Amino acid sequence: MRSRLTAVFALTLALAASGGATAAAAPTASPPHPSAPHLADPRPCAGKPGFTCAFLTVPLDHRRPGKGSLKLQVAMAGNADAPRGVLLFLTGGPGQPGVPFIDGISARMPELTKNYRFVMIDQRGTGEFGAIDCPKLQAEVGSSDIEPPTAGAVTECAGVLGDRRHYFTTEQTVGDLDLLRRALDVRKWTVDGVSYGTMTGASYAVRYPRHVSKLVLDSVLPHVDPQRDDMLYLTSLRATARVLRDACEAAPACGFDPAKDLAWLARHRDDAVLIWDMLVTYEFLDPTYRDADSLPNGWGDAVGAVHEARHGDPARLDRLLQILNSGGDDVTRYSSGLHIATICGDGHFPWGTSETPPASRPAALEWTRRHLPARATWPFTADTAVGNGFIQECLHWPWSRHTAEPRRTTLSVPVLLLNGDRDLSTPLEWAREELRHAPRGKLVVVKGANAARRAARRSTGSSTAEPARKRPRGFAGAPSLSAQAAKMRSRRSR
Repeated sequence: MRSRLTAVFALTLALAASGGATAAAAPTASPPHPSAPHLADPRPCAGKPGFTCAFLTVPLDHRRPGKGSLKLQVAMAGNADAPRGVLLFLTGGPGQPGVPFIDGISARMPELTKNYRFVMIDQRGTGEFGAIDCPKLQAEVGSSDIEPPTAGAVTECAGVLGDRRHYFTTEQTVGDLDLLRRALDVRKWTVDGVSYGTMTGASYAVRYPRHVSKLVLDSVLPHVDPQRDDMLYLTSLRATARVLRDACEAAPACGFDPAKDLAWLARHRDDAVLIWDMLVTYEFLDPTYRDADSLPNGWGDAVGAVHEARHGDPARLDRLLQILNSGGDDVTRYSSGLHIATICGDGHFPWGTSETPPASRPAALEWTRRHLPARATWPFTADTAVGNGFIQECLHWPWSRHTAEPRRTTLSVPVLLLNGDRDLSTPLEWAREELRHAPRGKLVVVKGANAARRAARRSTGSSTAEPARKRPRGFAGAPSLSAQAAKMRSRRSR
């Protein structure tokens, strides 16, 4: 669920027509949250002409509002009388703020900004004024979902949060968003989410359907996980075979099977998890997976790198692993501390949830590793699945309160789902899974694209639409562009 921001843009028109590092913001003692939320200290957003920034006070715990409060920064466009009302844009991660990106996003959608008032929020635990800062975790994995952190980094982050670790789940963010709606004095709004923002947006829509006029989900993470296996990220593991084969079949065809090459490497090298992480990162640079010039000095071409390594020349693959190594993201642009608190508090794991005692987790994980069928993980292995960052960070996370899951799973509002067919961080299979919960939904598949390249593809019309319909479920799998592009640039210079 890598952060990616520019993915929604042009196709959103179709629906419209019909973060210097800071410590985690400590809660301040306060009485129960007032019944009429408001936006305090309004001021021009620094460096963002035409936008007003303010603070929304929310309870630390929506279940027990008297425990304390947090202040979340909000950015709003000046057209409060926009003809179609408010459009709330939710960023991904979890870990990415919203306020720093509002001007860039709205500038890329000028036709939409004529009709909607754009609003973005630094979700709890993110951004300039509230980012959870876990230095070791930030340095080791940054915005990666897949690279596993050390147990020491996880322990340090749990210490940074202390008892506040219970209150950074999607359940709490959904509560924040409805307080924002009330503070804006709007009855209904359009909610637009990308990557992990799709889970947040869908969770809000099932909790408050009467307050959502339309829902846009781009690069989809399902808001429910009935198989209880999304944190194994099996869907992404399996999708690598489909995506790399599709890339290899594009003219001029490769003439070999990259999935078989990858399967061989996963069984003969000890860094399969990092190879997987590299491939998911690489998609943001080059959705063809074959462009050598996507990196300086011709070091691109992930398909070629895998093939060469399989046949005895690992130089290109090893160089890609070095260039695209995770870690070091600016905490105000992406908080890995918020990421771990949300993932561990939201997720379902082989051992259960965050409420499972840590001492009993390793045995349950080992049982899963031994019993995962090969078809669930190929071209990778069960070792790759249980070694991913979601699993390994939450294996060591202390007991914490599990999120309140939605009582309803059906999205009753109009939904537009968008996904590139070469997306590995939020694979197309997840969008199709989410479509089953959206009877008024439409899925638009952008051919030959991942999220980072989708906007350009839309203008060419190279997409196909799929209506909502039921499908048998298989194995399931989990993870907008401004921050990721900056990240890629910093990596290129390493």
